[in-house]
Parts: sequence; C-alpha cells; structure tokens
Amino acid sequence: MKSSAAEDALLVDRIDAILPQTQCGKCGYSGCRPYAVAIANKEADINKCPPGGEEGIRELANLLGIEFKPFGADVVLKPPSVAFIDENLCIGCTLCIQACPVDAISGASKLMHTIIASLCTGCELCVAPCPVDCISMLPLPQAAQSGQSARDKKHAAAKTARERYQLRLERIERDKHEKAERLAQKERAAAKSVAAPEADAQALIQAALERAKAQAAATKPQNTEQLTPAQQAQIAEIEARRAKAHERARPDVTPPKE
Repeated sequence: MKSSAAEDALLVDRIDAILPQTQCGKCGYSGCRPYAVAIANKEADINKCPPGGEEGIRELANLLGIEFKPFGADVVLKPPSVAFIDENLCIGCTLCIQACPVDAISGASKLMHTIIASLCTGCELCVAPCPVDCISMLPLPQAAQSGQSARDKKHAAAKTARERYQLRLERIERDKHEKAERLAQKERAAAKSVAAPEADAQALIQAALERAKAQAAATKPQNTEQLTPAQQAQIAEIEARRAKAHERARPDVTPPKE
C-alpha cells in the first residue's frame, strides 16, 4: 500500500531527528534534511553520515527496520571536535562567518573573529574558506555519559543546531528580499528623476504654444466687415503666411521640404 504524503513527511522528520544537524555535506547532500529525504525515498544508504557515527547508523536501521550497514573503508571517523580561531592571525575577512551554518562565529568585517564553542557543531565548513589558515579543529573531551543519557544529550544538541540553522536560512532569505526591495526602490526613484525633467519640458512647450495662440488671436485685425473682397483676400493671405511661419517654429513639427 502506497504511503500518504503526511506519512512520508513524518518519516523524513523522524530520520532528520536522528541526524546530527552539522549540515556538513559529508553525506553527499547539501544538508541533513536533504539526506533524510533521500533515505526516506530509498535513494541513499544509512551509512553516509560520519558525524553521526555508528550509533547513528544503528538508530536509523532500527527506525527503518533494516539491517545495520557499517561505514565504507574510505570513511575516516573523527572524534567530536570544535573549531578554534587563532585570533593573532585572523584578519576579519568574515568568510568563516558566512560559511558557518549555525551562526556559531562572532565577529565583523576587519575585526577579530571568535568561535562560540557551545554552539559549534564541528562541521569544519569554516576551515577551507579561511585565507590565512587560522582555523583548526580541536577534539572535545570524551563525555563520561553513555547509553540513553548520551543519546538524549546528542539529540538535544542536534535540535538546537537545527533551530539555529533554520533561523539562519530565514534571515538570509529575508535579507535577500530586503536587498531586492531596496534595489527596486532605487530604480523607481531613478526612473522618476529622469521622467520629471521630460514632463516639465513638455509642460513648458505646451504653455509656450498656448501663449503664442493667444498672441496670434490678439493680433488679428478687427472690424473687417466693411473691407472689400480684395482687402479681405489680402488679409487672409497674410494670416495664412503667419500661421505657416508659426507652424514651422513649433519644436515638435518637422518643416516640409521645399
């Protein structure tokens, strides 16, 4: 029987809850959630997450009701670690801050950076971007806890990391929209500043034409009722020439070729 979309989503959530939320990409996917989706769709094996360790594989196997599958020979397991920045070498480039998926690095441009150890997931994503090689990974002391207590602590840390990762993604998306809106406002303001002089120029031209019409009307001869036909024809010819000259003087009219 085919599962429903709600059941598929619930399975992805349960798989994702087991993963360590380092977002390190060592599984071959862009983050823990995409890897969980791939496992749920049977597109990926359960042994692709080195940070989760063999205990993580066993939890996934128990959840899915399948056999435990150990890591391949090419996987090198490392102890849990935390990033450390040599503050004497840090140049404040912010590249590590941009790479950290859980905002566990404090600092600003051209200022010294430091790792917030309690928030660092040990993903190592900050190491490669550093241009001065001032970041190293330091193994954490092995906890004395074991069994269910250790798993609960691990899952609680993963939950915190997941929440911080989601908040970071939301902030990045919000910043992207705000930047796009600011750019759009600048473009609208620029277009308005260009259109305003053109509109003003058209208004000035129209006002000049109206004044010319008024002046022309005022200069027309009055009391022409007693003129002879020849005199009226002469006046009409003068008015026609005047109108033609006025038409040629308009800036929006191209004079006819002679």
